[in-house]
Amino acid sequence: MALGRQSERQSELLLSWSELPRSQGHPFYDRLEEILRAAGFDRHVETLCQPHYSSAARGRKSLPPGRYFRMLLVGYFEGIDSERGIEWRCADSLSLREFLLLASREGVPDHSWLSRTRSRLPLEVHDEVFAWVLQRLAEHGLIKGARIGVDASTMEAHAALRAIVRRETGEGYREMLKRLAVESGIETPTADDLIRLDRKRPGKKLSNEDWESPTDSDARIARMKDGRTRLAYKPEHAVDLDTGAVLAAPVHHADRGDAKTLPKTIDKTIRNLAAIERAPTTEAPAELVADKGYHSRDGLKELHDSPWKTRIAEPTPPTGKGGILRWHGDDQARNAVYGNRRRLLSGVAKQAFKLRTEIVERAFALTLDRGGMRRTWLRGRDNVQKRYLIHIAGYNLGLIMRLLTGSGTPRRWAGANPWLFWLSMPLDADHRALWLAIVPQNEPSPVATAVFVIGLEGR
Repeated sequence: MALGRQSERQSELLLSWSELPRSQGHPFYDRLEEILRAAGFDRHVETLCQPHYSSAARGRKSLPPGRYFRMLLVGYFEGIDSERGIEWRCADSLSLREFLLLASREGVPDHSWLSRTRSRLPLEVHDEVFAWVLQRLAEHGLIKGARIGVDASTMEAHAALRAIVRRETGEGYREMLKRLAVESGIETPTADDLIRLDRKRPGKKLSNEDWESPTDSDARIARMKDGRTRLAYKPEHAVDLDTGAVLAAPVHHADRGDAKTLPKTIDKTIRNLAAIERAPTTEAPAELVADKGYHSRDGLKELHDSPWKTRIAEPTPPTGKGGILRWHGDDQARNAVYGNRRRLLSGVAKQAFKLRTEIVERAFALTLDRGGMRRTWLRGRDNVQKRYLIHIAGYNLGLIMRLLTGSGTPRRWAGANPWLFWLSMPLDADHRALWLAIVPQNEPSPVATAVFVIGLEGR
């Protein structure tokens, strides 16, 4: 055999259809595409998006809505945070081109096209797509609606904390330090002087009432889960503790407490459950399981005698008060708090809190950390909410894939599923043996770990 040498590459002027490069497809995305096609995903989203485009066939055709939502789903399954990164990944993979239903001459939509499509489609359309995925979960028996766990996390905003300005005057943080340095007698302060002054000045604090970001007014100063102080958003999940499905995922301002954001999350949960006929009623209430950050008298009073049976952990009473509660004649609040306390003493509550710790935190780990959304590259709460809803829809679709195939992500599929192939060995002139070889994909060498004789087949 002669040695092949690399020569100057010359572009082909003409290629036949059979000569174009093709992919055998990724088994995970092929199976997911079968699910979406069988449920009529593209027809459904085109019907939802039609009112937001011109009824007359004028101008350039838009990005197909099904392709737009598929690219956002790829962001979850591949763990990509930015839309520019999603574009690069889809352009680099022939199997993802098949998943996006791109023709041979069509290019992958760029990130600016995704941005324009997101701006055109309102938040209600993304809510409808999220609800459509919940309907698919209900068809596969993955929504029970009996026990709902609620918790919140933080998502870093795409805005610099050092660029914040005062709401009243528009003065920047560094400008304020320079002014204070001049007032203290330092005419030309250096960077070290400003750091020293900032560290020692009395009353040092960053309040959302006084400061805001000039580039993202919806971002709020908050402490992240790792202890850093950043401009952030607050995603909150309502999770079915029996199946792990996320039933609602609103994005709140990061400076709002858990007790204040809980009513909005509950309203969205009830609306989504009602769409699939799983909403709780006063005759058949659902359990609401949450940690002590959600405990408040007003919140428990609103949920008392409602379709929700609260199991919200109580905070530790302040030292020196002995745990004595003063009600001041508010009997309704007293009944709600004591009723919630009685429900916390049962073994059912202990099991529910154990499930909440495991399942709700797992949902955040898969969507924010592994899914790449711990930091958002979008600005504005509506834009973040649109992207995050489809991100969570991808997580819910992963539950269906895990039910049907055993793997909820392409990476899990590659690590868990073996290669299956047939071997045929002739025995004599009339018969041959069929063998089934199983070779794990994560093995460095193609050595069959198991070979089974299936049977004989006549020629």
